[in-house]
Amino acid sequence: MSAESPAGGPAPRRLIVVGSGIAGLYSALLAADAGAEVVLLTKGALADSNTYYAQGGISAVLDVPAPGDTVAAHITDTLKAGAGHCDEDAVRVLCTEARLDIAGLERFGVRFDMDDDGDPSLGLEAAHSAPRILHAGGDATGAGVARALIKTVLDAQAAGRMQVIGHAQVTSLSQSDGRVAGVNFLHAGRELAIRGDAVLLATGGAGQLFARTTNPAVATADGLALAWRAGAAVADLEFFQFHPTCMVLPADALEAAGNGAEPLLISEAVRGEGAILLDARGERFMPAYHADAELAPRDVVSRSIALHLATLGDPNGHVFLDAMVVEARHGKGYLAKRFPTITQRTREAGVDWTRELVPVAPAAHYWMGGVLTDLYGRTSVPGLLAAGEVACTGVQGANRLASNSLLEGLVFGRRAVAAFLASSSASPSAPALSPRTGDRLASSAAGPAAHATTALSGPPELPVMFNDASASISWQFETVPAPGPIEVSFGEAGPFSRVALRRLMTANAGVLRDGGLLREAGAVLGAWASADDPFTVPDSFDPREHEDANLLLAAQLLVHAARERRESLGAHYRSDSVPADAAVGDFDKRYTMSRKASLVND
Repeated sequence: MSAESPAGGPAPRRLIVVGSGIAGLYSALLAADAGAEVVLLTKGALADSNTYYAQGGISAVLDVPAPGDTVAAHITDTLKAGAGHCDEDAVRVLCTEARLDIAGLERFGVRFDMDDDGDPSLGLEAAHSAPRILHAGGDATGAGVARALIKTVLDAQAAGRMQVIGHAQVTSLSQSDGRVAGVNFLHAGRELAIRGDAVLLATGGAGQLFARTTNPAVATADGLALAWRAGAAVADLEFFQFHPTCMVLPADALEAAGNGAEPLLISEAVRGEGAILLDARGERFMPAYHADAELAPRDVVSRSIALHLATLGDPNGHVFLDAMVVEARHGKGYLAKRFPTITQRTREAGVDWTRELVPVAPAAHYWMGGVLTDLYGRTSVPGLLAAGEVACTGVQGANRLASNSLLEGLVFGRRAVAAFLASSSASPSAPALSPRTGDRLASSAAGPAAHATTALSGPPELPVMFNDASASISWQFETVPAPGPIEVSFGEAGPFSRVALRRLMTANAGVLRDGGLLREAGAVLGAWASADDPFTVPDSFDPREHEDANLLLAAQLLVHAARERRESLGAHYRSDSVPADAAVGDFDKRYTMSRKASLVND
């Protein structure tokens, strides 16, 4: 017997959304608008997310694009940046449906920057062949988008259409009848649980794995760890993108800020406007490393900086960003108008970038890998969905194209909601949707007249990737990755701490890698894991202990994937790279791992 609502009809199905970045907020709003019961959990405040700190923008080819721009060009640029490792179907979905979700954002209160003619102001960023980047508030796009969505979410909560629980650390997924059926979480010193018909993970990335990162403190691989412990497949974990231009604070500023010093990302858009990179000798070096110079893909720029510093004998040093050329080209006050946040933050750090060079170095920024999903956000575990940075749709490939990340959270977050709304609670496996379904839900997001629930239809069929894993998954590790051989020369690992973990990952699994460094990292991580098993849920009411376990687990998985891929590809660069045909068969295929573990039972 199915549950009934007070009005006498079937009770609305409950979607539990974990995370409050763009994927989580947008998905929750769409599901609530479609009549679902939505519970949104975030482990901090609603604004604590990578989305809020995003400076770049959102890429999209609009109905009236920039001259010469096309959806096909956006697809080509994305595939090129992804180093041949992208899922072409996913990329086609992303670029084709982008304009629909831009309209959806506008319906939820987001206001994009306009030019003097009242048309959308489209920017050019690295590795894009045409201006197609939308901004909201100049260099504070993420904050502008997040604020608008948060306001709409709070309005929905006030109207009784959504429940929001802040400062809730989700610790595990519960299951019933072979599918995910809820979450367990810590809140105000208590362990609580919520049941639901499905869980959508939108928890973001894991920048806190590394010593220098553009991510906020909440980016601790929580969603990845939750999914892995539940038995979900993960993929592409060796591909971690480092943003090439994170400001290096002067020594006095660091000392004054102490542990509270926040890294400042100097947006890709600054180089898109014409800023150049110089070394300590004042020489421009990027043209020697890539034909596109400062506009090369992010992994190329980051690696070029690291290699150039090593050549100069200063591997832990920094280079300089010259934005003065931008001010000189466009006139006094242009930088302050175009990049108000960066102008303020650099000035607060003691640098006037209209008159001085800005010291910069690469910092961990975005994880291309994550929980493996199909084109509708479904993982290999029934009832578990994922969207945004925590997911691996295949759209980012081996290296993300600038400003495609916020877009991915929108497009595939919406598609995950479509899958949830179309699935039957009586079936342990979510049926696949016809392509028309996603399009119609996108249209309903873009316009208030249509209602999402009228858009749901499609033949029930499982996605090929989970019906026949051998058809598209070339490597699958069914057991927990072994820590690897302990190097006799490496010595004692020392006690685990988050600082020690971040230093280890930066030194051994950062921008530049090789087999020896990765073996050493695996040995240390294995020693730490033997003392504090990260593969089980910590028996603790301290959220930080759960974060530490999640980071240690994510580090082991990343290092394992990086060791397995012996060929350099995209953001994964090994100085001991072997020829593709000697590395593995079909070296550009996706590395997939799954634990095959039981879920946490109620």
